[in-house]
Amino acid sequence: MIKEKFNLTEDENKMCFQIAMRSHTMSAPYCWEKMQALAFLYTMIPVINKYYPEKEDRIEGYKRHWELFNTTPSVSGFITGLVASMEKQGAEGPNFDKSSISAVKSSLMGPFAGIGDTIDWSTIRPLLIALVLPLAEGGSFLAVIIYGVLLGGITFTENMFFVRTGYRMGTEAALSVLEGGAINKFISCASVLGMFMMGGLSASMVNVYTTIQIPTGEDTVMAVQGDILNAVAPGLLTLFAVLMTYRYLRNGHSMMKATFWLLGIGLVLGSIGIIGEGGFLIKPIMDLSAAA
Repeated sequence: MIKEKFNLTEDENKMCFQIAMRSHTMSAPYCWEKMQALAFLYTMIPVINKYYPEKEDRIEGYKRHWELFNTTPSVSGFITGLVASMEKQGAEGPNFDKSSISAVKSSLMGPFAGIGDTIDWSTIRPLLIALVLPLAEGGSFLAVIIYGVLLGGITFTENMFFVRTGYRMGTEAALSVLEGGAINKFISCASVLGMFMMGGLSASMVNVYTTIQIPTGEDTVMAVQGDILNAVAPGLLTLFAVLMTYRYLRNGHSMMKATFWLLGIGLVLGSIGIIGEGGFLIKPIMDLSAAA
């Protein structure tokens, strides 16, 4: 059914399956000199061996793909499928300029890395994490299993689809995808959905509150959190913490620095009793004063 949908022969369908399976190793033999070049070469071996019977032509094909390459592995299937189609054209057409294969690879790896990072790692993965976080919070080991199965299944299906699409569409594929408005609309919709999910996740998983109390009489106190902040807007401190973190990241700082800042500020404010149930520095002094 799949091969009929993509107008592929039996041999082409098997070859595309091999390409897709090998594409999943794209970041496994990673090196800083040529990045994913070895994995790309490994992915193209079935293609080179199929279309080039002569040993010299195969060696030339192997060298052609031993070049710097780097993109998001989950969408690399589109480029590998497209390159496989171009290799077929090069084997069948003596006037085909094979240097264009390298040019296509170099020109597509950047744009498709942006597409893959936006859709998969910046949208789908956080959504899946948000989906299984309640299970993880409850201590269930199923959270890791469900997350791995879902993410692996989505990226596997995505890669299989892209390989066949790139191979079938040939050199026209890149222009139709990059110039069309559908992919941009999808990214925009996915980004909006991701923002909604992150907002819900922040509201449910982040909790910042204060236990400060203001004396209002001889035996009465006013709780800053319960009597003042919650009366204005429940979760106001949580919202402030999330927005300040977001602003810090938008200014170009790394997530690692933000994590350390949050940890440090939380420890300091918690130790003096401003936020949380801490106050291990101030509470003993207060108890001693009250006892005296």
